[in-house]
Amino acid sequence: MLEDRTTAVSSPTQWPTAYPPGYAVVDVETTGLARDDRIISAAVYRLDARGEVEDHWYTTVNPERDPGPVWIHGLTSEALEGSPLFGDIAGEFARRLEGRVLVAHNAVFDWQMIAREYARANREAPVRQRLCTIALSKALALPLSNHKLETLAAHFGVVQRQAHHALDDARVLAEAFRPSLRAAAAGGVRLPLHECRPLTEWHDRPAPLIGRQAGARGGSGWRPARKRPACPHPNPGRYAEGGRLKQGMRVAFSGDTSIDRELLEDRATEAGLHVSTSLSRLTSLLVTNDPDSGTSKAVKARQYGTPVLDEAAFGQLLRDVEPADG
Repeated sequence: MLEDRTTAVSSPTQWPTAYPPGYAVVDVETTGLARDDRIISAAVYRLDARGEVEDHWYTTVNPERDPGPVWIHGLTSEALEGSPLFGDIAGEFARRLEGRVLVAHNAVFDWQMIAREYARANREAPVRQRLCTIALSKALALPLSNHKLETLAAHFGVVQRQAHHALDDARVLAEAFRPSLRAAAAGGVRLPLHECRPLTEWHDRPAPLIGRQAGARGGSGWRPARKRPACPHPNPGRYAEGGRLKQGMRVAFSGDTSIDRELLEDRATEAGLHVSTSLSRLTSLLVTNDPDSGTSKAVKARQYGTPVLDEAAFGQLLRDVEPADG
């Protein structure tokens, strides 16, 4: 049973009817951050509608490859020996996720890793919505110096016992999520829920290559890159705050988006913008809902002074893109 850290935030008498009936607070540790990386441990705390713990579950997973940054997660090949494959635990994992909103710290990462593992196993994760606790803390305007899990935990007086251990990270997040949820309910805050789209388009394909085999082909061997047509317009330079987008502008995306990333990129391409997978001094603007994140694109944008727009503002500007010169 988790210690009750919610005394500072009383539970509202009238709970918002639009709030979900239950949550699955999830943390996964992985071999790395790339598309071909694998889950090596997973933990789930199931919570009821008001954030009270129902139960928890944890397992290590055999990634069928090198475990990656052992100095971070502490799981060596020897420690993982004898662990089940993801396919062996997929059913139990799914049972604990089913019918609930997936809650995680930087939820897009956890969701993508989980979705890829299920796609590899020719299955779907039964998750339709996710909630990122970083986004929720911003919606609540919590006075945090940064958006690290340990900072959120300290704000609510939650003690971390073993950072980067999936079970303890999930416990910490569950304890921090409960008062956050109640504060949102008391303040009538709309929860930042995002759609989770199962990767069904990868079902029934040959099993992906992993590890060094994949790298030998110059890619992950997992998700084929979408080759977009070259932008026919010259780059007119950087976006000016308050101005219009102009055809040919180089646009980069970073972080979680409420609209499926590829759909958002398609809309930008159709509008005559140049969608870039990286950020350089020539990039016209960066689209991100989390400009303070530590992603490489966000860091470079701050270094280069690249203009930054959130998804909503970008979507509005896409409605009226200025034609290219000539």
